[in-house]
Amino acid sequence: AVDDPGAASSGGGERLRAAGVDVESGLLADEGRALLESWLVVQRLGRPHVTVKWAQSLDGRAAAADGTSQWITGTAARADVHRRRSEADAIIVGTGTLLADDPALTARTPGGGLYDRQPRPVVVGTRAVPQEAKVRAHPRPFMQDEGDDLPDLLDRLRELGAHRVFVEGGPTLASSFLRAGLVDELLVYIAPTLLGGGRLAVTDVGVTTISEQRRLAVSAVEQLGDDLLVIAHPVSDSLPEETS
Repeated sequence: AVDDPGAASSGGGERLRAAGVDVESGLLADEGRALLESWLVVQRLGRPHVTVKWAQSLDGRAAAADGTSQWITGTAARADVHRRRSEADAIIVGTGTLLADDPALTARTPGGGLYDRQPRPVVVGTRAVPQEAKVRAHPRPFMQDEGDDLPDLLDRLRELGAHRVFVEGGPTLASSFLRAGLVDELLVYIAPTLLGGGRLAVTDVGVTTISEQRRLAVSAVEQLGDDLLVIAHPVSDSLPEETS
C-alpha cells in the first residue's frame, strides 16, 4: 500500500517484479499511511513522530487570567488524552507547566489506575524540578533538557528508542515545536467555554504576516462529551500566493 522509505528495507517490490511476480502498489495508500504514520516519520526524517496537544476554551485560551487551567475540558476528553499518552514513548512538558500544574505525566485509565504502557517523562527548561513534584513518582525516571536545541532532544529520544513523542505543554513549548517545524500531528481539545484574558493556547509560531500562516489539514473532528477534538496535520509552512 505504501512505498517503504527505509534505506535498509526498501526495494522489495522491485525485486519481486524482477523475479517475474506481479506487484501492485498504492492500494489503500491513505489507510496504510495512517497506520504507519509514526514509523514513516522516523524513516523519512530520522526523528520521532511528534504530536502536540493542548486544551483550550472556545476563545483560544489555555488558562484563566490567574493561571488556573484544571479543568477546561471534561472527563471524556481527559480520558482520551490519557489513552493517547499510553501510546506514546515519551511525554514532554515545559518547566512552566510543571511548576504551575504539577502534572504526574502518567497515562491513567478511566478508573484511575495506570496503563501498562507508560511514556518516559521529559521536562524542558532550566528551572529545577521540585523534590516534591509528582513527576518524581512516575514509574519511569524523568529526564530534563534545557530546550535550546529541540532537534537534538528528539535525536536523543530516538536513540533511547522513542518513535512517538507527545508534547503536552504549555503554550511556550508547543509554540516552540511549531515554530521549528517539528510537529507532525496536532490534537486540539476545544471546550464550549469562554475565558478571555491573555493566556493564549498558542503564542509565537513564527508568523509575522498573513502569507506566512501555518496551513493545516484537518483529518478528523470528534465529539467527546461536550468538547470537540480537532486532529490536524501541517501541510506547508506558508500559504501560496494567489494569482489573478
